[in-house]
Amino acid sequence: MVRSAITRGVLLAAAAALAFGVTTPVVAWAGRGQGAFTTAALLYAGAALASAIMLAVARTQGAALRRRDLPRVLGVAIAGGAVAPALLAWGLQRAGATIGALLLNLEAVFTVLLARAVFHEAIGRRIAVAVAAMVAGGVVLVLDVSRGDAWDLAGVIAVAAATLGWAIDNTLTRPLAERDPLSVVAAKAGLGATFTFAAAVIAGEPVPSARAVLVLVACGATGYGLSLRLYLLAQRAIGAGRTGSVFALAPFIGAALAIAAGERGATGWTIAAAALFAAGVYAHLTERHGHPHVHESVEHDHVHRHDDVHHDHTHDPPFAGEHAHPHRHRRLAHTHEHASDLHHAHTH
Repeated sequence: MVRSAITRGVLLAAAAALAFGVTTPVVAWAGRGQGAFTTAALLYAGAALASAIMLAVARTQGAALRRRDLPRVLGVAIAGGAVAPALLAWGLQRAGATIGALLLNLEAVFTVLLARAVFHEAIGRRIAVAVAAMVAGGVVLVLDVSRGDAWDLAGVIAVAAATLGWAIDNTLTRPLAERDPLSVVAAKAGLGATFTFAAAVIAGEPVPSARAVLVLVACGATGYGLSLRLYLLAQRAIGAGRTGSVFALAPFIGAALAIAAGERGATGWTIAAAALFAAGVYAHLTERHGHPHVHESVEHDHVHRHDDVHHDHTHDPPFAGEHAHPHRHRRLAHTHEHASDLHHAHTH
């Protein structure tokens, strides 16, 4: 079970990257001629709508948000739900879909560094190699594209700033990973859409066309609603740093889609970058991290199962599968493979 948790987290992060990556070039194309705040508002309106629908039909996957989570949720909504998407929308209009997509690699770098600095997550040699390979893939493609295409420096800086905003968002979100992800997505998206819609009105941005509204809302539902839900579930399993590193697949997916749509032709550099990204994902999927460690006695509330090595309390009647409730852990010392999840925040 412990070994499969790492693979499951990596696959969830990869799925989140896919859901986000495919929308990046679409946002670049649909956002042309639209205001940056309007584009961001529509994206997060789509995410809020999708999460509201899923909340009505999906099973709860975590503890409910609490009042003490409000400051963190507000920070997430401002950094990742308002500032970052507005910067991305503005930057994509100037840097282009391919360059903009590739620059999103910086989010993984910022996220890994912040996870190490804030949560002291262990980033071993294998993960460092994976991060380096993925970043190298993005660098190779950026250098290749920048040689022949016209690209705007201000747009590049804006997209890079957006990745920093989302890295801050990822760091603030990490303690919320044990909450119900749909509730977190709904709160972030609802607040983000409200903030950016108000900014669009204040800035006097033009009213978008019906086609742009439909496309951007659909992108928001997939790339910002579904993707964030998967991202939170991945963070729950493998921590902020590893999730952010695997999520570096998203820029390559977006760039590949832009190339397939004819924005530019594939080259040998593209193939080399694909190989680097594949090497990074392989390094993650085959990671093994285990050593003797101690769990101190603690009482908390989060989603858990009873077929792992940490939750041996009983229920009357017995309960199988995932569920959440307040429970206490006794002090425990053992050895097994693990990632930087809720129960393994120890230092190295």
